[in-house]
Amino acid sequence: MKNKSGILKLVLGPLFAILFIIFIDLDPQNPLINTTAAIAIWMAFWWITEAVPLAVTALLPIILYPTLGVMSGKDVAPIYFNHIIFLFIGGFLVALAMQKWKLHRRIALRILLVFGSKPPNILFGFMLATAFLSMWISNTATTMMMVPIALSIIYKLEEIIDTDKVKKYSIGIFLGIAYSASIGGVATLVGTPPNLSFARILTILFPNAPEITFASWLMYALPISILFIIILWAILSFIFNPKSKEFEIDPHLFREEYNKLGRMSFEEKIVLIDFILLAVLWVFRANIKIGDFTIPGWSQLFPYPNYLNDGTVAIAMALILFMIPSLKDKKQRILDWDTAAKLPWNIVLLFGGGFALASGFKVSGLADWLGMQLQGFGVFHPIVIVIVICLFVTFLTELTSNTATAEMLLPIIGGLAIAIKINPLFLMIPATISCSFAFMLPVATPPNAIIFGTNRVKIGDMVKVGLWLNFIGAILITISIYLIGKTVFGIDLAQFPQWALN
Repeated sequence: MKNKSGILKLVLGPLFAILFIIFIDLDPQNPLINTTAAIAIWMAFWWITEAVPLAVTALLPIILYPTLGVMSGKDVAPIYFNHIIFLFIGGFLVALAMQKWKLHRRIALRILLVFGSKPPNILFGFMLATAFLSMWISNTATTMMMVPIALSIIYKLEEIIDTDKVKKYSIGIFLGIAYSASIGGVATLVGTPPNLSFARILTILFPNAPEITFASWLMYALPISILFIIILWAILSFIFNPKSKEFEIDPHLFREEYNKLGRMSFEEKIVLIDFILLAVLWVFRANIKIGDFTIPGWSQLFPYPNYLNDGTVAIAMALILFMIPSLKDKKQRILDWDTAAKLPWNIVLLFGGGFALASGFKVSGLADWLGMQLQGFGVFHPIVIVIVICLFVTFLTELTSNTATAEMLLPIIGGLAIAIKINPLFLMIPATISCSFAFMLPVATPPNAIIFGTNRVKIGDMVKVGLWLNFIGAILITISIYLIGKTVFGIDLAQFPQWALN
């Protein structure tokens, strides 16, 4: 039965595309609009149903664009590799080095040691450690590391405290880990794939748009993450923290885990220094404007500062780790190719597919056509439009990959912004962050699936908390784009930007 269902999904994708081309004509004067829309429908169906792996669906434009006359094969291929891809690769390589030498575990346990023995404090410690690590390494890797630490503490608690009390508290811990991984990931440009998808799709649709730098994204998104983490902690503490004053966690449990790591090795120190340098270089590469004051970026020291980007920095810092030898094994380097080979190439291809889809929307005229059809939304206040977009994207992401959701919807939202004459950043940035704020179901995000897999969290527990968080997230994003985003990204709702007109 399952096999028949899989075959049906495979067949329906191209069938819908063919039927669309035969029976629907969006613009008789421009058949490419119809063709690109059909390809988008095929890709969207396969992405949503996962008829084939997401990365495989992402390869369709390489075949279909040249075959159906949307773009030449020579033009499509380079779209799959660009500076945003190298930003992802470089950042991920440094993250892999952290995981190889267990630096991420040391950082997490060190944070937990700071928070004492009271259950609310320990919960906050788990959440803070998870959120911080998710800013730099993948949400999945962070969650997979934090869950065993949490389990080891919970097992010991069950030996000395009433099991029912521990069970309730453990649900709060696991939900805190999963949700903090998603919330922390949005704080940096490299923290989660939808952020990088947005940065590239913006430049594809609007080549003259201002650059979304690591620093500008951090200035906007970090306050959202911090505020949401505090709200989440308050909610989880209220629902899941034990009321008994006898319920205290021996801080020696964390000390024991930390001591197992031993003294900080030479390799860990090198990776830590490299990681800190990478973050500093990312933040201060370009000029940072604070009101009328400007902090000059270090790239101004070079003859061609505009040639340097965040991808340049990421690859440079990753290469350094390939060059420094390990003291534990002279034949080994801090970062070797066996470790680098763990890089998730499926995500790289998924990025490429989304970028190709956005390019097809622009080249064919489909983005403009969609924008014209959505002009009616202009009667609503921009804030109303933003919150509707946030909620729609959030609940769609409950059922689909957040990266695929971003890559399907951002070109359409860009077209909507043009049609109703709103700065595209005002709509596209909230949609991007909403892709990471799905908290209700195990299938919504890998962290949700991981904590559900512990068999200590039920779907009912996730829905009970996650539904509220979905709405809170949408409200937070809407408020932040209005109060913070307008300043950070220079958004003026009274004036449509020149770069979007061209």
